Amino acid sequence: MTRYIRIPAAPESELARPARVRMRDGVLLAADVYLPEDGGERAGDTILIRLPYDKSGAYTYIPLIAEYLMARGYRVVAQDVRGKFRSEGEALLFVNEVRDGEDTLDWIVQQPWSNGRIAMWGDSYYGYTQWAAAASGHPALKAIAPRVTGTRLGEPVRRTPGQRISDVEWAITYLYPVSHFHGNDTFMWEPDWARRDFASQVEEFLAEVGERSISYDQWYPRPVHLPRFPLGSPFASRSVPVLHTIGWWDNCAPLSWADVADIAQHPAWAAHHHLRIESVDHEGYELLSDPADRVVERTDEQVRALLPRTLDPALEFFEVYLRGHGAPSDIPAVRWNLAGTNEERTDAAWPPEGIRTVTLQATAAGGLSTDAAEQPTELTWTHDPADLVPSSAADAFSFLLEVPDEAPIGERDDVRVFTSAPVASDVDLAGPVTATVAVRSDGPVLDLFLRLLDVAPDGTALRIARGQRQVAEATTPATIDVGLGQIGYRLRAGHRLRLHVSSSDYPEFIPQPGTGVDPWAWGPTATNQQHLTVGGPDGLTIHLPVLDGELS
Repeated sequence: MTRYIRIPAAPESELARPARVRMRDGVLLAADVYLPEDGGERAGDTILIRLPYDKSGAYTYIPLIAEYLMARGYRVVAQDVRGKFRSEGEALLFVNEVRDGEDTLDWIVQQPWSNGRIAMWGDSYYGYTQWAAAASGHPALKAIAPRVTGTRLGEPVRRTPGQRISDVEWAITYLYPVSHFHGNDTFMWEPDWARRDFASQVEEFLAEVGERSISYDQWYPRPVHLPRFPLGSPFASRSVPVLHTIGWWDNCAPLSWADVADIAQHPAWAAHHHLRIESVDHEGYELLSDPADRVVERTDEQVRALLPRTLDPALEFFEVYLRGHGAPSDIPAVRWNLAGTNEERTDAAWPPEGIRTVTLQATAAGGLSTDAAEQPTELTWTHDPADLVPSSAADAFSFLLEVPDEAPIGERDDVRVFTSAPVASDVDLAGPVTATVAVRSDGPVLDLFLRLLDVAPDGTALRIARGQRQVAEATTPATIDVGLGQIGYRLRAGHRLRLHVSSSDYPEFIPQPGTGVDPWAWGPTATNQQHLTVGGPDGLTIHLPVLDGELS
């Protein structure tokens, strides 16, 4: 029996006026309308929030957010997306959000309390719904403020025939459709991670709840990739000013940075694209926060205390682009926190000017150095599907709730460890981190995980960057570049850099059985010998963007 918790819609807020918004196909979507007590009946600016996590529920604090926004004169519309909680229709991930967003914008501009100017705000999936609404080209949408999200959010890894190098699949890709998008309610459950037959466990869950998930069935076992943007890429449509917030420790940050790269290729979007980078994870926990704020369930008072940090940057942005007060130049193109400090910096572009790339080479003895000169050597470890390298955080979305010490993972025999000398003075890193890796395996598929760590003098280690790639036909050697994402971090004097190399990160990523069978279905397993080259022209190197200070 699968153990799960079914979470239905919470009671609607007493502050809200419930409404039903008709879509073009007749489906009614549930919305809560919040109007300021002082002049709310008059036409004014509106902030729209479209989400799948219950517009009235405790998880998203929408009534408290609406209260904060109303106090600043905004009308707020919070809407359950199609098929979720009080909204009608099928709970089908991603594909309805462009048209439903457009129809909701149409509805808002027809209301007597709307002046026809609308902005959108929200995290994760309700950041994605902003990109979707923007893709519709609706003229009433004047600004968006997506946080910790991406246009490719939740998209399964696609591999074309003959493609050797790809990403490793997240486990959440297939679990999300049978938890948050299974039906109107949310179903909180996890597989038995001691088992590896993930597909069978999903079928057991579906049999127990008595209905299938259309979102899961579209992706597994025979994927049907329905277009999430039927009118084309958001960046090919009418441009909208964007306050784009990314978290240094957000596990979805690679999706955000992919959008940043896409926007740079579209001048109309780039002209009013404002980037904000914070030292937060996906759930909004901060690196240097008060430990009292690192709790799973916050009181209303704690939430209210955090709202200025979360909402004020967007309100500053909306003041310019929605209300027309001030000039776009008043909002920095890039505002970012140098992680490990309380410094907030501004720059004209990302990465900032003045960085230089410093390359550290790995040695057979486990060192990282700028001047290593060694002959090529292969280091070997065993990938054992029955004994996988653990993910460092219990919940990858809340990495900074735990701030886990990564050092113990490096004590495993199946993790190769490379460590630099201590730095003599502070070193500021800002920009993209990449690695060049030459690998092979005696198995058919090799998953490769790299974790860059800050090692303190007491031996504890904080992950500051990471990357992963999958190599097919792995018995043939492959030299690949691995992106470890962007970084903005101060490495303190006396600290060292460390690189962990492994071939599993479980359960965050679906592991390899070692035989080439479908990892989600599992099946026969085998141990694999993994080989990594250090030294020589193809040896393991990591390329770091140094803004200030010296690495050796």
